[in-house]
Amino acid sequence: MDRSNSGLNTCLVGLQWGDEGKGKIVDILTESFDIIVRYQGGSNAGHTVVVNNEKFVLHLIPSGILRKNKMCVIGSGVVLDPRQLLEEIAGLREKNVEIRSDNFRVSEIAHLVFPYHKKLDELSESEKGDEKIGTTRKGIGPCYADKMARNGIRVSDLFHPEHFKQRLKKVVEEKNKIFVRLFDADALSWNEIYDEYCGYAEQIKPFVCNTVAFMDSAVKARKKILFEGAQGSMLDVDFGTYPFITSSSVTAGGAAVGVGICPKQIHKILGVMKSYTTRVGSGPFPSELNDELGNHLREKGGEYGATTGRPRRCGWFDAVAVKHAIMINGAESAVLTKLDVLDEQKTIKICVGYKFDNKVYDVFPTDLAAWPECQPIYKEMPGWQKDTSKMRDRNDIPSHAKGYIDALEKILGIRIEMLSVGPDRGQVVSLV
Repeated sequence: MDRSNSGLNTCLVGLQWGDEGKGKIVDILTESFDIIVRYQGGSNAGHTVVVNNEKFVLHLIPSGILRKNKMCVIGSGVVLDPRQLLEEIAGLREKNVEIRSDNFRVSEIAHLVFPYHKKLDELSESEKGDEKIGTTRKGIGPCYADKMARNGIRVSDLFHPEHFKQRLKKVVEEKNKIFVRLFDADALSWNEIYDEYCGYAEQIKPFVCNTVAFMDSAVKARKKILFEGAQGSMLDVDFGTYPFITSSSVTAGGAAVGVGICPKQIHKILGVMKSYTTRVGSGPFPSELNDELGNHLREKGGEYGATTGRPRRCGWFDAVAVKHAIMINGAESAVLTKLDVLDEQKTIKICVGYKFDNKVYDVFPTDLAAWPECQPIYKEMPGWQKDTSKMRDRNDIPSHAKGYIDALEKILGIRIEMLSVGPDRGQVVSLV
């Protein structure tokens, strides 16, 4: 891959509904960066990286941890489940991945996910019935809700036991009223949670620091920084398919807020998009394929959630949604992943517009009421029907695959600078 832009601080964002393959791309790009920082989301994320046929699934720790001599940071915009974090650390160490205080840092002001967040997430989702959002039930939404309601508990609170005890007791007593009176569910014991989390405190303490000051020093020292987002832009709390979204700012704008750096320090915004479209959970999906082809894409692409194991909904590439994501991020270029999944297709379609109320729209609609009547408008292209998984050079790209890539670039108004043609780290083709 061309390293001419490697000195630029880069923000990597998903341009669809998540699961675009960001983990693998972060792993590849990390070679050119000093620091990799996660800026939002929580353990609802699932980034999968395959190195020499060994699979790594990361939920909280940045994918850059798989490279030696790199610093990985969890920023203050992330909501942290300490149990998940410690399990992840243990799992990586079993695979001989080094995680130490000199290569991994956690923000002291990141908010903590507690058992009551997970319980509230599960009870609330179950209560919605057919109108459920499709959350991962990891407690992420309720934790962000507490953060915004000024009712959250942060990492630094763990290191002040008496203060933590009083804060936790008050919060759990409030949550128990909801569990018992509203959901007719069992109450939780704040004492048990307190003891559990005090145990976590000692284990995570070596990694905790003032990451805002740390990142400021890194910027001043001209360290090269890669900002890693979770989920996809179409799940952004403001600009996604609300209310079928995540609870944080997924876009590049969220990186500055979730890390505590000046927006001017983000020099390049690189999007990641799959060669077709998937989403997990409920919500509008105009180009969804509820047929044998959709099942084929799911099986060949391994489209099952890294966090939940749920089957992903699959469909043709939705250029209307991706153009919207490009606009709200200001992405200059993109990586196209899983091109090989389309290898067998005789005809490939690109959704270039939506039709409803006898009108055609090529701009992503924000009116949820319009979605049930929305019909996709497709541009059809010939498939290449050749194996692309072994490609490593741009000159090896089949002519019809090149035509598909060119069409996406023209429709989206963006340069595609790299292809991913399989799960392994080495299965990429540089186009620049």
